[in-house]
Amino acid sequence: MPPKANVGEVLLNPLANLDAPYGAAKAAILSDAAFEQAHATISAWPGYAPTPLYELNAMAEAAGVAAIHYKDEGGRFGLGSFKALGGAYAVARLLSREIVRRGGGNEPSIEAILSGQHAAVISEITVCCATDGNHGRSVAWGARTFGCACEIFIHATVSDGRKAAIEAYGARVTRTAGNYDDSVREAQETAAREGWFVVSDTSSPGYTDVPKDVMQGYELMAAEALDQMSAPPTHIFLQTGVGGMAAAIAAFFKRRFGSKRPLMILADPDQSACWVESIR
Repeated sequence: MPPKANVGEVLLNPLANLDAPYGAAKAAILSDAAFEQAHATISAWPGYAPTPLYELNAMAEAAGVAAIHYKDEGGRFGLGSFKALGGAYAVARLLSREIVRRGGGNEPSIEAILSGQHAAVISEITVCCATDGNHGRSVAWGARTFGCACEIFIHATVSDGRKAAIEAYGARVTRTAGNYDDSVREAQETAAREGWFVVSDTSSPGYTDVPKDVMQGYELMAAEALDQMSAPPTHIFLQTGVGGMAAAIAAFFKRRFGSKRPLMILADPDQSACWVESIR
């Protein structure tokens, strides 16, 4: 029998309401129409394939439940993380908007971008972000795939291995002094000075479009998992992180199932339990 998890604290979200409608305010953030666009775009990328959903039968038997499934994002575009869906998709959306802004007309198809039809515009664009690793790799991979330049900012304690993994996708990597927040500040200030575009997976006042695109890309993971299951799940366990992925998965299932959506359980590590603190 597997060892029992050491669960330090369990908190219920007092704002959770299964019967709350998915209204216009929420649809302005994540919607079915935007998901369909994300699905069409990402599924056209080179190397796309749904990641596997494994049945953990021994674990289910030990836990006394009918089934446990595990969505393995380790092979996603060779990047080793679900974040491959978010940062790269946000880069694609940003480039589409810039092509329209600079040249007019309708947004180009992802096929037109991948074929190089807009290379003259895209090659003049630089995207950047601060990262601990995986988000930066996704942004760098997207930049290389679609043809723009990329600058990634990492802080003092990011490993050389993670730095090299980002550089492998053609990005220039700048190591900053201080912590993650310092690298975020450096990315923002440099982008403002150089005319670059920040592709962040966290929002701030006046900066929401790109993080929404990141989250919309993450929803593809939920859609794939649902397609791979014979029946909808009753419970979904997710890492909390900064909240973007968890919110995206919750939004997807809320739109699909309304008040009958699965229960969402989020896990925070005890050394960085920021979400636990936020809902006390």
